[in-house]
Amino acid sequence: MRTLIVTEFITLDGVIDSPGGGDHPRAGWTFKEVPFVEAAYAIKGSEQLEAEAMLIGRQSYDEFAPVWPKMVEDFAEYNAMPKYVVSTTLIDPEWAGTTVLRSLDEVAELKQGDGGPIIVHGSATLAKGLAAAGLVDRYHLLQFPVTLGEGKRLFDGNEQGTLKLVEHEAYENGVVKLVFDVEH
Repeated sequence: MRTLIVTEFITLDGVIDSPGGGDHPRAGWTFKEVPFVEAAYAIKGSEQLEAEAMLIGRQSYDEFAPVWPKMVEDFAEYNAMPKYVVSTTLIDPEWAGTTVLRSLDEVAELKQGDGGPIIVHGSATLAKGLAAAGLVDRYHLLQFPVTLGEGKRLFDGNEQGTLKLVEHEAYENGVVKLVFDVEH
């Protein structure tokens, strides 16, 4: 069985909305409001090297597909690996190596198969659905010393399992890396 990892940039008040850009009034809060410290982002590089597949929702697909394939050096591994998009409306994905899954049941089947970790980027709605269905095995969170008050949140109380902190580190800019395993 494969490990399903949700990775997010998250605020102190639990918002994951528009960390690098988007519709939120304070979109880009990860780089506009917090000084960059390279060490805080090291987990992003290791995720790309360790993952064997990427799973995203339709909105994240629409945001990533036009940009990530052009970022050859930054996202070489992601561009090469199999990508899965959970969508009931996407018909013909243009991002090379992308397969459309129509339901969480299909995600559960993918997870039951052989292979390495599946990484879930962004995709607040998908992450919530995966958690409520008990499909998430691990969370990689970079918590930023920012509060937004409103926006899409990662947790809404419908998640299954207890979280066990397995790794953490604080950085000089106030960002904290938190890695949790989900105990089912």
